[in-house]
Amino acid sequence: MKNIIFFILALCFSSIAMGQLTAKPKCGTFVVDILNGKVNNIKPDFPIPEIKATLPCFTSAEEEVAGSKCGGGVFYKDRDIYFYTQRDYIEIGEKFKGQLSIPLMGASRSALFKWLGNPKIKDDTWDAFGMSYGTLVLHYNAAGKVKLIQFSTKDTDELKLCE
Repeated sequence: MKNIIFFILALCFSSIAMGQLTAKPKCGTFVVDILNGKVNNIKPDFPIPEIKATLPCFTSAEEEVAGSKCGGGVFYKDRDIYFYTQRDYIEIGEKFKGQLSIPLMGASRSALFKWLGNPKIKDDTWDAFGMSYGTLVLHYNAAGKVKLIQFSTKDTDELKLCE
């Protein structure tokens, strides 16, 4: 009788243990095209299901509901890139793991003219550039180097960034 109970318990626990092993989805390298406003051909105004399907290795996602903090999005914390879907913009942090078409991260504020021209709006800690797809916002650290990149399909008049 003890052998039968032990066998049944072993069978139950072995099925539970195997259920814990799941492979993490792979995305490959994230390639950001600054001049065209895309990440792996995803634009900032793409819906959540399309982003999840194209880049399935997200660390978290938030639906676009009234109570959501920044209007919902798909987030890749381990790669330091965030898609804010209701606000239609993408944010790239200093620890971004991927490729930028223009080496903006860490670039000096004075060196950006050759790639982007003059900013449309200028502030002490950020510049907003008018792009063919919408707006590119670059935030600077105390040394005047780019520390955060945000780009959107919206113009500067419509853009609402998450604080």
